[in-house]
Amino acid sequence: MIKDNFALRLYTRVARLGSFSAAARECGLSQSQASRIVADLEAELGVRLLSRTTRAVVPTEAGGEFLARVEPILAALDEAEHSVREGGELRGLLRMSMPTSFGIRDVIPRLASFAERHPDLRIELQLGDRRQDLVRDAVDVAIRLGRLPDATATAKRIATIPRVVVASPEYLDRFGAPETPDDLVRHRIVGGTAAAVPTAWRFERHGQESAIKLDPHFLTDENEGAIAAAVAGFGITSTSGWACRRELESGALVRLLPDWTLAGIPVHAYFPMGRATRAAARAAIDHLVSAFERSPSVVPG
Repeated sequence: MIKDNFALRLYTRVARLGSFSAAARECGLSQSQASRIVADLEAELGVRLLSRTTRAVVPTEAGGEFLARVEPILAALDEAEHSVREGGELRGLLRMSMPTSFGIRDVIPRLASFAERHPDLRIELQLGDRRQDLVRDAVDVAIRLGRLPDATATAKRIATIPRVVVASPEYLDRFGAPETPDDLVRHRIVGGTAAAVPTAWRFERHGQESAIKLDPHFLTDENEGAIAAAVAGFGITSTSGWACRRELESGALVRLLPDWTLAGIPVHAYFPMGRATRAAARAAIDHLVSAFERSPSVVPG
């Protein structure tokens, strides 16, 4: 019987990261310590779990099957420990991944009360608009805007964000405001991650639809960068109404084409480990769902 579940947890990280050194850093060990612990685990099981080469560390066939069986067990152990702990207090490390704007402007303020209830839980937020290998990076839950790339993924809808088209007063003074969606083709466009999805420039009014194909004059891979560019007068951008709420309230940005409706942006929590998801990840998302229901962000008119 394997007595040390730390060895099991270390093995899962080595297998997922494909690296002893990366897993050792995560666990606060030296590479030699991590290698020895996994070697002892292999000796105890009587089977080689990992194939080691100069280029990579990958699970063997037996190691892959062991990994698939062990991860749900470790998640169940976390769940059992949480269920009997006094007050249901959560511990350990919770890794969350999400787009920068949504994390800074909407998640962090709502997550503060959750963190206060679980003082022994460490929360790591990985902010960025680029896709990542969630399993390799040990992300417990990822918040994603728009349609999920994998329709079969274990996911939960958190909210739906209204989309808006905005520009700065300075830009509008120089170039005028578009009166219809078709007018956008004569304007300078700021492109960002929120403006790159198929529904970003699809308008509807009184049953009439208008889909505009636009090429950006200024392009960034971060939504915060697109908002900053719009404020600076680079042009018009399409983004989530929540992401630019402060700029709309302050007058730094002006909402355009208010008589036209754009498709909202669905927000999902994506659990890359499926049924092996830790209790802390599910609890954090349940908290956010309730928080958004109690105090949804309102987009200024």
